[in-house]
Order: sequence, then C-alpha cells, then structure tokens
Amino acid sequence: MSVHYFSSVPQAGHRVREVTVTLRGRTFRCLTDRAVFATRGVDRGTRLLIETMSVGEGDVILDLGCGYGIIGLYAAALAPHGHAHLVDVNARAADLARENAVRNGITNVTVHAGDGVEPVGGIVFDLILTNPPIRAGRATVLRLFTGARDVLRPGGRVLFVARTGQGARTLARHVASLFGNVTELAKGGGFRVYAATREPAGV
Repeated sequence: MSVHYFSSVPQAGHRVREVTVTLRGRTFRCLTDRAVFATRGVDRGTRLLIETMSVGEGDVILDLGCGYGIIGLYAAALAPHGHAHLVDVNARAADLARENAVRNGITNVTVHAGDGVEPVGGIVFDLILTNPPIRAGRATVLRLFTGARDVLRPGGRVLFVARTGQGARTLARHVASLFGNVTELAKGGGFRVYAATREPAGV
C-alpha cells in the first residue's frame, strides 16, 4: 500500500479541494490536497476521535501527524486558554494546516514540519492526539508513541484512534506496554479510540 502521505516532500501533483466538517457544534472548512491523508474529507476514525476527546481549556496539546490539521484545530478551539502544536513529517500537510488555522480563525496554534516529536523538543504536553500512520509500518508507529510518552507531563494523556481491521487492539497492547496502561474510550464505524496516561515517576 502507498505511504505517500508519510513522505516529507510528496512528489504527487497538487489537487487542492475544500472539505467541510461540523462536529461538537462547530463547522470547519479546510483545504486539503493530494499526498495528504484523507484528501477527500474527514475519515470516520478522525471523526470518532474528535467526538470522543476531552480537552481542558488550558491544555498544551500536540496533534502528532496532523495532516491538514483538523484534529488539532478542533482541540485548539476547545482550549481557548491553551495552545496546540501541530506536527507532520509531510511539508505539504504542514503548509495546509497553517493555512487552515488562518482560514478558521484559530490563533492558539503553531504548526511544525518535521519527524515525530523532534520539532517540539523541550515542550511538555498535557494531551497528545493522533490518528497514527498505520500504513507506515509498526516500527514507525511505535517510535511515534515512544516519542509521545517522552514529551507528556506525568499524568498527561495520549488519545489515539485506529481501525479495528488494521490491528487496533494489537496496537493498544503495544501502547499499554509502553505506558503501563491503556483504556478503550469509544468504538464505532470500524474504529476504536484509546487513551493511555503517563504515570508519575516511581509508579
């Protein structure tokens, strides 16, 4: 299967389109493009994660693998006194996320192009959200979760969604081995949303 959306500099030509999504009482209109995940619209897994996520008003948030930004933008809107950092290895996706923040009037965001948590080193997060790039392979996905654990504050959470038929429960077990815990928060449409908490040192 193609992993073109996980390329740092996609080679595919552009085909920009606008997608509209209304969830949690708010409508976002976002630009997307070829070689970016879910180019035709918001996928069911992303919708389920957005519907499920609990965000504090002052949370410092990381959208890890942000694509064109829809998860991080919703989270930022739910955290008016916090800040969301959106990261994607795909430079095209990062450019779209920046544009979509402006288009939707979301100012408490910073978008970074780079691999995993490297662009946000030194920042400690309350909440990390991700629809991980399963097609990039297990080693890549687990590296992203290891990085996520390392930049979470003690007691901070990572929320993630995965397709049941693409090994969601197996991924949850791997995440549990990293964090010492994992909880299923929601399931539907062939997807499952999980949460893991970084336990305090010594626990």
